[in-house]
Amino acid sequence: MSFFCAAQRKTPRLLAEVPFTSFIGGVIAIEARLDSNSQLLTFILDTGSGGISLDSTTCAHLHLKPRLSDTTITGIAGRKKVSYVFNKTLTIDTLKITGLNMHINDYNDASSIYGQKIDGIIGYAFFSRFIVQINFDSARIKILAPGKMEYGNKGTLLRPAFNSLIMQRATVKDHRKVGFPFYMDTGAGLCILLSKKFQEDSTVISPKRKPVIIQAEGLGGKKLMELTVVKQLKLGPYKFRNVPAYLYNDEQNITAYPFTGGLMGNDLMRRFNLTFNYGEREVYIEPNTHYYDEFDYAYTGLSLYDKNDGIFVEDIVENSPAAKAGLLVNDEIISINNNFSGKIGQYSNLLQKAKEKVGMIIRRKGELQTISLYPTSILR
Repeated sequence: MSFFCAAQRKTPRLLAEVPFTSFIGGVIAIEARLDSNSQLLTFILDTGSGGISLDSTTCAHLHLKPRLSDTTITGIAGRKKVSYVFNKTLTIDTLKITGLNMHINDYNDASSIYGQKIDGIIGYAFFSRFIVQINFDSARIKILAPGKMEYGNKGTLLRPAFNSLIMQRATVKDHRKVGFPFYMDTGAGLCILLSKKFQEDSTVISPKRKPVIIQAEGLGGKKLMELTVVKQLKLGPYKFRNVPAYLYNDEQNITAYPFTGGLMGNDLMRRFNLTFNYGEREVYIEPNTHYYDEFDYAYTGLSLYDKNDGIFVEDIVENSPAAKAGLLVNDEIISINNNFSGKIGQYSNLLQKAKEKVGMIIRRKGELQTISLYPTSILR
């Protein structure tokens, strides 16, 4: 007598498992080594990047010699030509990723925003080679060999359009209900960003809404954007209400409208544990313990930077709560609500309290002063 047993699909082999660090807006970073250097470097994991890059100061510190190129990269605040270092090896835990061509960029502003030295960005050149699982509950990332996966039944399997970036259809509902493709961008510390051209053509956001002005940082410098909310955002079967939404005057068309309406960032996606399987053109999302986290509706008009061993005011939007409180550019933040940690992440979290008084101690021209700041709410 003979028996037939159906072959079981094997889970792809685990190549590495490492912890990650979370920054403001859900942006995450892992540590890796470059070539034979023993120094651990910090790289942001960014599905919104079409390549892989290295910070210019890190490049100089490691005595690398980049070559000029005619390649141009585009970001939210501009376009620029970049240099490259070629045939590099990145080691994550014990996993060696060889043959990497890394463009050179200045990530000093990112380091100042996150309060940690950012040595580069890992994008498509990494994600396209492996299956990458990001678990926000355990704050760990698994890197698996490419292949077919069985995902279980606790989440939803998405089948986005893949190029070097991921385009996933989502539905935005406010004044109107519109389904449209959006980039899935783990390197963006926001929920959703809409191209103004998309908004003009679709009028998805109600004309009655009154967005506030915020200062955003990106490639090429600073960029003013508008911030408001949309009544609902639906990704797969999952619905979120009153989602903070940025409106972006996309002069460089980095959102590739009309092919996409903008992007979904990691302040939304961190509410799921994620599996990116580029080889099979799949993304699996499973709600995690952050799924019901409240969104940040507070508006201050204030930008903080970590520099020179202190936290300083870098930008203030005119007529914003920060301007009305009397804060000035270059004020040093000594404490917020009696928190003297000097940690930019903690200070930023303490400012995420709409309609609540925030007590601050600042140093201005060598003298200490107290300031009362009243963040307003974008939820109107």
